[in-house]
Amino acid sequence: MAVLTGPPAAGNDLDTMLGALERGRRYLAWKCGGLDAAGLRATLGPSTMTLGGLLKHLALVEEHTFAGKLFGRPMSEPFASVDFDQDPDWEWRTAADDSPEDLMALWTASVERARALVAEALADGGLDRLGVAAWPDGRRASLRRHLMDMIEEYARHVGHADLLRESVDGLVGEDPADA
Repeated sequence: MAVLTGPPAAGNDLDTMLGALERGRRYLAWKCGGLDAAGLRATLGPSTMTLGGLLKHLALVEEHTFAGKLFGRPMSEPFASVDFDQDPDWEWRTAADDSPEDLMALWTASVERARALVAEALADGGLDRLGVAAWPDGRRASLRRHLMDMIEEYARHVGHADLLRESVDGLVGEDPADA
């Protein structure tokens, strides 16, 4: 399956959802790319959110959504070793300890694993394939719902990335020049 760069103008449901998710991923990579450690640690106003924290958080959410909720598989390291009940802000707190290269590599690896898991789910039921995680009433979310949740997660956080990156070096815009 080819990786889309954005949703098609008049595509089917699957290509539209995958394209929207990939556009959010590409946008985050652009806003976080090319910065040194200080740039990835910069905060804005009263918030402690950083671009590095966003990379680590979204890597975690990719793993949790597609490995955990969709398939019931363990998350990869470093996430598998963390007790999130004891340290719910772990990814935000520890991102400052990681190099820019390590943060980008972690996020990229999580995205690649998520893409492979989505392809596996599509081959095993398509958008209607149910995940294994259930709400207390027993309902389980479909792959369609998990994709929509990820699109929403990226949409929320790329707005944060816009403001943070502009405060670091003035980079603004909606798309990288080469996209």
